[in-house]
Amino acid sequence: MDVGGTSVRAGVVDPRGAVLDTTRAPTPSGGAPLEDAIACAVEELSARHKISAVGLAVAGFVTEDRMSVRFAPHLAWRDSPVAKAMRQRLGLPVVLEHDANAAALAEHRFGAARGAKVAVMVALGTGIGGALLVDGEVFRGAYGVAPELGHLRVVPNGRPCPCGKKGCWERYCSGTALSATAVELMAKHPGASTVLAREAAGDPQRVTGRKVSGAARDGDPIAQRALAELAKWLGEGLALVADVYDPEVVVIGGGVSESAPLFLDDAREHYAAVVTGSGFRPLARIRTAQLGDDAGIVGAATLAREMITKR
Repeated sequence: MDVGGTSVRAGVVDPRGAVLDTTRAPTPSGGAPLEDAIACAVEELSARHKISAVGLAVAGFVTEDRMSVRFAPHLAWRDSPVAKAMRQRLGLPVVLEHDANAAALAEHRFGAARGAKVAVMVALGTGIGGALLVDGEVFRGAYGVAPELGHLRVVPNGRPCPCGKKGCWERYCSGTALSATAVELMAKHPGASTVLAREAAGDPQRVTGRKVSGAARDGDPIAQRALAELAKWLGEGLALVADVYDPEVVVIGGGVSESAPLFLDDAREHYAAVVTGSGFRPLARIRTAQLGDDAGIVGAATLAREMITKR
């Protein structure tokens, strides 16, 4: 399961990484309703398939033993023993993983990062999830929360972030950021937008990242400028990531990656221009996730399968 700030997605995954069946529901507010949603999804899929274990890819800090959620900016869990609670409720083994770690593992086993010695995953969704793999193993840091790339501060005193800081990378480069940028541009340039103005119909809350991408494809100038801003900030952040980790491959995943043809080439160019030592060092290959939006689900299921295999 991929438990994100917007939706709870579940899938049945076979040993080859193929997703056989899926279900989705909006992410509810509150810890108990969220656990209800997870249980409902597992029960629905269990009616059609034999389920052996459950892996939860979570948009938040997971403890070293992958049993509890310390903190999740877009979810209700705080120091919550989620794996134990769900194991008791479902009667199945349950393991947690940071959603970007799960997606990175899936891409290393089955997709765009296969065989890479050092690989970074940047998952663009409601926020930004980050993961680092060295020789195919997840780097978790001393306390299980590394690397939290989405909360690198790129703009001092910038846009407020649910994590409590201001100016985090994900406030300028994510699905949420894309809609925020479009709304700001519409306010500054009234009358410049056509497609987005119709979509908003006077209500900025209706301007989602997905709608901005669709409007850009239809030639809306405000939407195109918003995507250009996202591309700039993606390139800027990737340069920071490369300066620290020097990866062989960077995989761009998450829901926003579905619109990669609209922004990724510009992001690559900006990254290559601003990375330290530009022109005198090998550049990371920047690729879109081959498993798409299913990467978190596939990675979580793979970890769950390995957990019961090792027992």
